[in-house]
Amino acid sequence: MTFLSNNIAKAVEFLKQEDVVAIPTETVYGLAGNIFSEKAVKKIFELKQRPFFNPLIVHLSGVDQLHKVVEYVPEEAKLLAERFWPGPLTLILKKRPEVPDLVTSGKDTVAVRVPKHPVALELLGKLDFPLAAPSANPFGSISPTESSHVANYFNGKLSMVLEGGTCKRGIESTIVGFENGKAVLYRLGSITVEEITALIGEIQVKNKKEAAPDAPGMLSRHYAPLTTTVVVDDVSKFIADLPDQRIGVLLFQNTVEAPNIKAQKILSRQGNLEEAASRLYAALHQLDKQELDIIVAERFPDVGMGKAINDRLKRATQK
Repeated sequence: MTFLSNNIAKAVEFLKQEDVVAIPTETVYGLAGNIFSEKAVKKIFELKQRPFFNPLIVHLSGVDQLHKVVEYVPEEAKLLAERFWPGPLTLILKKRPEVPDLVTSGKDTVAVRVPKHPVALELLGKLDFPLAAPSANPFGSISPTESSHVANYFNGKLSMVLEGGTCKRGIESTIVGFENGKAVLYRLGSITVEEITALIGEIQVKNKKEAAPDAPGMLSRHYAPLTTTVVVDDVSKFIADLPDQRIGVLLFQNTVEAPNIKAQKILSRQGNLEEAASRLYAALHQLDKQELDIIVAERFPDVGMGKAINDRLKRATQK
């Protein structure tokens, strides 16, 4: 059985023994290990069945720890870190030679962030090494926003899940890197494009790359239920053509009535995109357990957090 506990001291003990522990962040739960332990980092990749060409995100206790893993910080990166750390923003920066290539998939850059979760920050503060912590799910599947999601995925394979409640943000961090001195957005996430551009001006969005991705979350199929999933503009019209199917629907704020709907999830009856984002993965987990023939998701307004939600839903539908 996987050990589920809020005992931070026990998590520290496991991590110092080069083991892997699932930890909470404000975005999703992560599979955490010492970045300087080849044993721990390899175990992360093995548990997730994650390809080694897909780099990991390094988690720090504070911006004052950045110098331990990063060689150079551009001015725009300083502005972003000052505004959004601790928080759901990952920066891709020139790495120090000490950072293992295994963590960065051989790249000369490293993805770093400071999580905004009291349990994660307390844990990081008790360690003398940063943590690599990709999402605590098998590669490509729905990300976990509750400890139970992690336990279901890795029961018996993971020493400990550090309990931290439901993740407040519910969608992964936004990832920003730099090419030729210009900021580039590699992954849509819990910090919106509008928030980024308000601080540093226009930014190129470059969030798809199958071979040697520059950042996590760039592959076409990701965050996906086992159940066939589609994203449509008009749910009622689409399901009318599927009278004999067991259908689950995922909606923004309004209910849909049809006899072939067997399960229905409304993400925000108030029409709040942040609330919808925080509930997205939990709803997909619930629908995926209902023995449905298909999950039909409504396309969200393509503004603010709606862009990140649509991005996750699109990747969930790719085959």
